[in-house]
Amino acid sequence: MAGIKESSPAHHQDEQKESRVNFSRNFLRRFQTEQNDLLGRIITGDETWVYSWDPETKRQSAEWRDFDEPRPEKVRRKQGALKVMHMIFFDMNGVILRWPVPIGSTINTQYYKKVLQDKLRPTIRKKRHGMLESGILFHHDTAPVHTARAVTDVLAGYKWELLEHPRYSPDLAPCDFHLFPKMKEILRGQRFEREEDIIQATKVAIKNLDKCSYVIALKDWLQRIEKCANNGGCYVE
Repeated sequence: MAGIKESSPAHHQDEQKESRVNFSRNFLRRFQTEQNDLLGRIITGDETWVYSWDPETKRQSAEWRDFDEPRPEKVRRKQGALKVMHMIFFDMNGVILRWPVPIGSTINTQYYKKVLQDKLRPTIRKKRHGMLESGILFHHDTAPVHTARAVTDVLAGYKWELLEHPRYSPDLAPCDFHLFPKMKEILRGQRFEREEDIIQATKVAIKNLDKCSYVIALKDWLQRIEKCANNGGCYVE
């Protein structure tokens, strides 16, 4: 329509960078005051698919052969058809809740809210004594089910402070850049025939992660935030 100016992709990109910079600077200012107490109160979580088979990486599938031996042909294969969605929440002391979503269920607002109410909160009380009373800083990304009013109302009712997360920023989500890749690296190349096998293997993979991995995840998060703030919203390796 005449008189309406559409935003350009460059404009949206600039807004996104500005959002990332603002988030990063706000987080760093708070960290300067609260230091490790801030990291110690954070619980972060997300959802991810775990497949019945994920192909090995080139490094994992490498094999020794003589100099004149031809490279074996490899068929490009897709991920297994069977998969289980996992909802995982962790803090610097480890995974608090690993919830496999039953096949056929949909993670909508009501389902996510129910997991927070019936699974996560009771598990925090059981595994992290005193954390509910000391004040939780809760972090998840901006997926629609996470930002729905029914969910934010539940968090507000619990008096959990919701940490900001800039949109379209998986590089600033500890599950995405740390926990899920490390967990799936362990699972790559294994084949599972049943839903129960996927669930058990995921449980074992998480159990086999180094106990320091979760502290490293939050420290890495802080470093990424610093780089984001110092590079105009861009994350630089």
